[in-house]
Amino acid sequence: MDVLMKLLFTTDIGLLSLFTIVFLIGMGLFIWWRINKNINEEKRG
Repeated sequence: MDVLMKLLFTTDIGLLSLFTIVFLIGMGLFIWWRINKNINEEKRG
């Protein structure tokens, strides 16, 4: 596990992979938030 964390945070490809994972999770949460916001607005009128 220590080797994996070292590779993830110190190599270029590891940082790119980490950024990609965080970006995908963030975009998923943003899309979920926007959809819920629109659904709630439609329910109100």
